[in-house]
Amino acid sequence: MAYVGFMKHFMLALTLTLTPAVAQEAAPGDAERGFSLLEEGAGLVLRGLMSEMEPAMQDMAEALQEAEPMLRDLMAQMDDLTNYHAPEVLPNGDIIIRRKLAVEMDAPEIEL
Repeated sequence: MAYVGFMKHFMLALTLTLTPAVAQEAAPGDAERGFSLLEEGAGLVLRGLMSEMEPAMQDMAEALQEAEPMLRDLMAQMDDLTNYHAPEVLPNGDIIIRRKLAVEMDAPEIEL
C-alpha cells in the first residue's frame, strides 16, 4: 500500500520536474534549473514516503518497547550466543538451538 503511494508521489514529482525541460529548448541556465527542480522533486518524494512510513515506525517502536523486558530475560538466560550452535529446523517445523558441549566451546574455531 505504501509502495503505491510512493509511486504516485514519485511520478508526480518526475512529471513536474521534466515537463518544463521537455516543453522548451535547452538554454544555458536550464541545466541548473532542471537539477534544482529534480532535487526539489526528490525531496517531495522522500518527505511523502517518510510521512507514510511514520505510523508504521511508531508501531514498531512501541512493539519493541513492549518486548524489551522479555528480550532482556531471554538474553540473561542464554548467556553468550557463541555457546550455541546455529538454529536447526526439524522436519515437523520446530526450531531448535543446541547448546555446545564443553569440549566444543574450548576448541579453537577454524575458519575455512
